[in-house]
Amino acid sequence: MSLRHLGLSGLLFAALATTSASYAATDTSFVLTGTSDNFGSYFPSYLANGYFSTMTTPRGTEPTRAYMVAFMDYDKSDISRPAAVPGWSEIDYNPGGGWINSTRLDQKIFADYAQTLDMYDGTLTTRYRFDYANKSTDVKVTTFVSQADTHLAATQFTITPHFDGSVELTFPIRLWSEHQPRFPIHSMTGDQMIAAVIASGQNLDNKPVPTPDRAAVWYPGYTEVLDNDGDTKTLTLWLNGRAKQGLSMAEAAAIELPKSLDIQSVKLDKTSDLLSLHITAKLKQNTTYTFTKYLAASRQDWGGDAKADVALAEQARSTGFDTLLARHQAAWHELWKSDIVVDGDPAVQKAVHSDLYYLLSNTTVGTAWPMGACALTPNYAGHAFWDSDSWVFPALLLLHPERAKPIVMFRHRTMQPARERAIQYGAKGTMYPWEADPQTGVDNTPHFAYGVYREIHVNADIAIAQWQYYLASGDKEWLKQNGWPVIREIAQFWASRVTYNKAADRYEIMHVTSPDEAYDDVPNDSFTNAAARKALNIAIEAAKVAGEPADPQWSQIAGKMYIPFLEQEQRHLDFDQSVPHDKITWMGSSLAWLMYPNLDLPMSETVRRHDFDFQLHELKVHGDDPNEMMMVMLAVGASELGDAKTAGDWIQRNLVGFLKPPFNVRTETVANNAGYILATSSGFLQSMIYGLTGLRIDDKGLDAAYAPVLPPSWASLKLQRISFRGKQYDITITRDAHGKAELTRTPL
Repeated sequence: MSLRHLGLSGLLFAALATTSASYAATDTSFVLTGTSDNFGSYFPSYLANGYFSTMTTPRGTEPTRAYMVAFMDYDKSDISRPAAVPGWSEIDYNPGGGWINSTRLDQKIFADYAQTLDMYDGTLTTRYRFDYANKSTDVKVTTFVSQADTHLAATQFTITPHFDGSVELTFPIRLWSEHQPRFPIHSMTGDQMIAAVIASGQNLDNKPVPTPDRAAVWYPGYTEVLDNDGDTKTLTLWLNGRAKQGLSMAEAAAIELPKSLDIQSVKLDKTSDLLSLHITAKLKQNTTYTFTKYLAASRQDWGGDAKADVALAEQARSTGFDTLLARHQAAWHELWKSDIVVDGDPAVQKAVHSDLYYLLSNTTVGTAWPMGACALTPNYAGHAFWDSDSWVFPALLLLHPERAKPIVMFRHRTMQPARERAIQYGAKGTMYPWEADPQTGVDNTPHFAYGVYREIHVNADIAIAQWQYYLASGDKEWLKQNGWPVIREIAQFWASRVTYNKAADRYEIMHVTSPDEAYDDVPNDSFTNAAARKALNIAIEAAKVAGEPADPQWSQIAGKMYIPFLEQEQRHLDFDQSVPHDKITWMGSSLAWLMYPNLDLPMSETVRRHDFDFQLHELKVHGDDPNEMMMVMLAVGASELGDAKTAGDWIQRNLVGFLKPPFNVRTETVANNAGYILATSSGFLQSMIYGLTGLRIDDKGLDAAYAPVLPPSWASLKLQRISFRGKQYDITITRDAHGKAELTRTPL
């Protein structure tokens, strides 16, 4: 990253930001606002740029955790988990009667309160009047994590006191202690885990908003601060740290004070828990004062040490908040040129924008880092699941291919641990883990979920994503160097994992965990077998493009792969009929997954209808608290059947209860508060990108595989500035004179 052009380009970026912001100001679908009504149920959002983050807080100034991409804590008895880096966005203010961050959240004390997440600009702005101890101060706080200068962030604190007198302000970097208790999750069974959580005075029950349901097991990792200091003359703070048994990192802050400020004292507070500049100053009544905290952050293999970060923070201070903000806004505005535009349903449009915001806030460019299951938060321990390949990747591929690419590059980068894992389980090729550490690619699945080593469809999902990237990019050199090796060794895995049933003359896959995970160790899971067959066929085609030989076994196995089917009812089975289908699960059945865009198992319309109807029936009979993923698959399935109303109904159902206020943070189910899950955000977007449009990425290109549908109340749907094989398009669904949905492609 370089800041050398900031001074020259500041005016240009400011002009661009002003023009774009005036456009966005008229579009409320980019704006989410919290009020004092949310004080008791405030579900934190986050500000992030794919590389590092900070969680949001009601006052906009409280101490809060921050995270870095693939920056993990390693403990020999625990799974790897995201190490919380020192909290950097905190500022505190005391006008004489008490500190803002320590005063209770009360609508009389924090009067005229509003906190706005502007997703178009990528900013969080908090405004209120702090009325306490017979003193009143107007407060405005603006924070952003730069999308343009990825090592930088800033918080600006503006106050207008309605009194004369001395005040105190602090600008801390919060040094977190290690979370306690830590559990030996590496070796605990499920029952042991539950017992240990209870013994610690916690539980894993669903909790009221906004208390996290799984904080007991998804606690953050630890960053040890190795050295730190500050300078009261240069108004800077810095530190070097290291994640537990992990990588190094650094942070630095530079504080900018108002030029007219009457400073009484500047002190450095330095303890084991806090590094802060503490300022006492005299303020004048009804005069506005602006304080800015510039933050520079880095980690091993991404930036320098604390000394380098101090230089970045000081340069940012010299450049100024307005110029940095303009650059950041311009970068976000450029991202929003690729969009999903819904005409006719403001609630869906707002959800689309919040889901895109969360995806874009967690993407990098030119790296080989995946996206953690729950973004830059500690949920699901920051691990890379198949969510990255089958849910997040396709949602980004057409809108932002350069931000989808790191996901497939991660699988190429981590082939060696996948090879070693295949050997561990007696297979050939690569066997990617269910939960991969995002830095190393090593298996970090908790022991209590040990059985998911059988949920091997992840290997096929990865191959499908690799091939989709090639089909969408047309980059043969990339395929030869990166995609083909991954696809080839996954095909080798499947060839070693199948069993030939001589009596039936077919290939089977035994001892599998279904995507409907309560069904563990079943034979011939339909989704797994179908995905394996697709991965083998992909390997055959990829070999041709790469100019490499294909193993003849691949074609033989794919041609005779068994997909369980019930002839009498003309529908697929979830798995072998010998296994009773009688458990209560959040899915009810996994047949809807056969219709999901990345697999899209070929079938007749009759079979598709019967599969869909069976899925609905089982969801009622054997379903419990459905996950958002199921809502998405049902919307896609209805779209494939040409049922616009039902597709629209399932899209609407995906809005009810899942979006936690005030910032549309999606939770895994309505009943739980397992939040920030990117698969659910990207799945909702796939309802539009591939569901309603009927588009598929296949050997024909961007193929109109199904007729488009449009929910009855919608006027149109536009995929704005999508990219495919180096060209850009607008794809629009409207209705013709007879009311029939039609899809048009407009080259840009």
